[in-house]
Amino acid sequence: TYMEANLLKTQTFEDGSWARYKLMLADGVETSNDWTASDSSLNTRQVFAEIGNLASFDGPFKNAVLWAGKRFDRDNFDIHWLDSDVVFLAGTGGGVYDVQLADSWKANFSLYGRDYGDISASGLSDIESYILTMNNRVGNWQWMVNGLSAKDNDARINDKGVGSEAADKGAHTLLAYHGESFFGINPGFAKAAVLYGHGLGAEVKGLGSDSELLPDADAVRVAVFGATDLNPRWRFAPALLAEQSQDRYVKGDEYRWLTVNTRVAQVLSQNVELVYEAAWQYMDLDPKGYKGRQAVNGNFTKLTFAPTFKAQTAGFFERPELRVFASWMDWSSELDNYASDDAMGQSNFTAGGEWNFGVQMETWF
Repeated sequence: TYMEANLLKTQTFEDGSWARYKLMLADGVETSNDWTASDSSLNTRQVFAEIGNLASFDGPFKNAVLWAGKRFDRDNFDIHWLDSDVVFLAGTGGGVYDVQLADSWKANFSLYGRDYGDISASGLSDIESYILTMNNRVGNWQWMVNGLSAKDNDARINDKGVGSEAADKGAHTLLAYHGESFFGINPGFAKAAVLYGHGLGAEVKGLGSDSELLPDADAVRVAVFGATDLNPRWRFAPALLAEQSQDRYVKGDEYRWLTVNTRVAQVLSQNVELVYEAAWQYMDLDPKGYKGRQAVNGNFTKLTFAPTFKAQTAGFFERPELRVFASWMDWSSELDNYASDDAMGQSNFTAGGEWNFGVQMETWF
């Protein structure tokens, strides 16, 4: 069970300026019991304040929003039905949103700090990572540029049997198009993004979240997805994700994968949908012995059927939803050899087909 709760307070003043305070609490538990205090992992994920429409600000900063605290970046975006971020930037810091650099050009500037924690092997502690970001929006286009720095992280020798030094800096960029129709052929939406990262920026999805990356690490990722109503009874949401990276943790390693996913919803009535989902992923992984992992290539397939109940079936993202689901998953037996600590390959979870049944609830606040 995973839950997020947001507490939000907004003030509007006589001159039109406003202030907002947000607190997000999150909790995740494995147990089905009603009392879970001893098993929970309650966490403060966001706590920040922001102010905007400030009367004394003019020029490019006339409509700017200032913020400080711990937060998810406002312009993160994801493929919701895959529960996969396209880009996720978070940490503690401050910045300014919506600086109007030209008629159709707005830019955000922020500095985020992250903590890589104690590094006992080198006698260092609290390796701090910093991410300086500029995020530009020009019409439907988004161009994000990030610089990462983690002083002394290069002195931390990996104790994974590899003996490589970690990166102490990195770069990352994203170019995305946010379409207001389904690839120009139907109402809905579509998004496409290309991401590139080097050094500490080679974890292209979760910026600054991986301290093990080598100075020469490189990664490229592509994401294309969208959703549309084909007609009043059928909804369609395809997605494609692919990534190639190399020199991540060991010189000469290489990771390549491709994911294709489609979700289809059949509207039966004002309150009932039948949801069908299919996903296929191909992986070609060569970790060069990192953490004892073996080179493998293969694919997995997942099929899901989920009768879904809503207060209103008005749209693809209408919530809350209650689902009863059945999922079947199978994968290439070679993938069982990738890692002893990976879910695939465990004695009770090997290739040959696995069924999963359950009930889900999803709602947003």
